[in-house]
Amino acid sequence: MEIIATSFYKYVNVKYPENFQRRHFGFCNKLGIKGKILVSKEGINGAISGTREQVEKYKREIIKNKLFKGIVFNDSYASEYPFKKTIVRVRKEIVTSGLKVNLRNKGKYISPAELNKLIESNDDFILVDARNNYESKIGKFKGAITPNIETFREFKSIINDLNKFKDKKIVTYCTGGVRCEKASAFLRENGLTNVFQLGGGIINYINQFPDEYFEGRCFVFDDRLSIQTGRNTKDITICELCHIPSGRYINCANKKCDNLFICCEECDVKLKHTCSKKCRTKVF
Repeated sequence: MEIIATSFYKYVNVKYPENFQRRHFGFCNKLGIKGKILVSKEGINGAISGTREQVEKYKREIIKNKLFKGIVFNDSYASEYPFKKTIVRVRKEIVTSGLKVNLRNKGKYISPAELNKLIESNDDFILVDARNNYESKIGKFKGAITPNIETFREFKSIINDLNKFKDKKIVTYCTGGVRCEKASAFLRENGLTNVFQLGGGIINYINQFPDEYFEGRCFVFDDRLSIQTGRNTKDITICELCHIPSGRYINCANKKCDNLFICCEECDVKLKHTCSKKCRTKVF
């Protein structure tokens, strides 16, 4: 059975997020979808999965709410549910950042096609990855600046490194857009005025242009951990156990370890979804 996974977000003023959370949780459970949805006074950020019929019904229902008119959904596919349950939670931010920005100052959107034109015309611009280092390790746009950060909260630490590019055009990107939108506003409010953001992020890009200028795999925050970015996806890193090319992330099955690491399929089978012989003996 083919499962549709879709992600979405919108920065919008939600007056009573607790009321929305209660109603939305009930709706999601009744519909039978699985995923994680965060809502706050600044908007909504979600990733859900289900059959095509379930997902399409979810989309139709959410856009009935005038707050979410124009919301964009980025679809990907899975052979099984990438989420184990349904979570709808109220949060202070829809993506934890600690960035106190006015989103009216966000960078203008550019489409995947417009990004391709920039690349192909050899335009003098900078691509800045707004994701974490473990995400960019397995996939990124060619030539992009990939900050060595472990959480989005650390993004503000790179501003001094980017100041040398204040006279250049800058394009921020992330998985689906929710982080690079805040990142673009932060950069503009800190002196980098010619800032844009990739609309819909990596998933929107690879849906339109697989096997083009994004190399490697795309990290996702669900049980899949990464997705292919085209029919001819070439891994840009190596298995941490045998050192052959791989871009597959797994979590060690030893729950006390739970190490997130890159592992090829052969090593995965050999060590039974663990990161070492020591962890394998503790699990099996």
